[in-house]
Amino acid sequence: MDMGKQFPSGGLARDVAMDLGTTSVLVAARGRGILLREPSVAAVDRQTGKVLQVGEAAQQMLGRTPGRLVAVRPVREGVLSDFTTAQAMLQAFLKKALGGHLVKPRLLIGVPAGISEVEERALVEAGLQAGARRVYLMEAPLAAALGAGLDTSRPEGRLVVDIGGGVTDAAVITLDGVVVAGCLPVGGDRFDEALIQYVRQTHNLLLGLRTAEQVKHTIGQVGQAQDSPSLAVKGRCLTTGLPREVQLTPADTAEAFAPVAREIVSAVQGVLERTPPELAADVAKNGILLTGGGSLLRGMDRLLAEATGIDASASQEPETCVVLGLEMTLPRLSKRQDGPLHLARRRQVGAE
Repeated sequence: MDMGKQFPSGGLARDVAMDLGTTSVLVAARGRGILLREPSVAAVDRQTGKVLQVGEAAQQMLGRTPGRLVAVRPVREGVLSDFTTAQAMLQAFLKKALGGHLVKPRLLIGVPAGISEVEERALVEAGLQAGARRVYLMEAPLAAALGAGLDTSRPEGRLVVDIGGGVTDAAVITLDGVVVAGCLPVGGDRFDEALIQYVRQTHNLLLGLRTAEQVKHTIGQVGQAQDSPSLAVKGRCLTTGLPREVQLTPADTAEAFAPVAREIVSAVQGVLERTPPELAADVAKNGILLTGGGSLLRGMDRLLAEATGIDASASQEPETCVVLGLEMTLPRLSKRQDGPLHLARRRQVGAE
């Protein structure tokens, strides 16, 4: 699906699902599928604080804005880092996805399992100010499991590892609830930053964020690197200040990504160590489900399988699992509690 693609809107959308990620935002409406997918970026006027562009238009400004404009990401590590900008961005995305309908929708947002009560309240308030009639929250790993086609209502443990742009969520799910979860502020962005640091140290060359992301998608790997062609990348030489080109190999990316990958593996192992024995046995039988854009990184499934001794595999559409799971929940939205969920304080399985 192309970034920024908007789908025809027929009828009034009263229930809307939103996967509000660090790098991208996906919006779906009940019975109508995914309506919008755009980068979670906003272009802001430094002098007035006004949001001028959001999404793909703002993404093109990253690293290219004049002094008066700044392109920012108002969502960091799965939570709001800039409330005012985030509220304006949400409002713009809802309006674009729904075609400017006046009916205020009920909004279901996917959130990290480790979100705090304060962060929950900020997200709910931003959704209300953006034009929602009511705001509901749902754990992203649970939504991802639903979107991947798992039956989460069964009394059987499933381990979902959702690797997003800014957060990795690992959670054991059963009976439509999260039993054990670990939330790590590490995701696709950290892989990009690690590659930039590696190239700086080994080649004395400074890469841009978008170039690093392109390298990650093209030849990026974790664990034991597989043979594949190298990639020519351009950056600024830190010695001369002039543009220069170097060749990067999959082995280079594996070395650069290793510290970040170890953090993700450690987080998953930590969740398994805290999982009740009966559910741990279920997980060993059912395997680990990988979702989120980070699961597309070559070798991630193999690395987790080797570290845990449990089969790991990525879902068929890992980048859309969360929003599809949220959309599947919309028909039952009236049964959920709106407002903050107090996820960090919940103890009972499946408590709402």
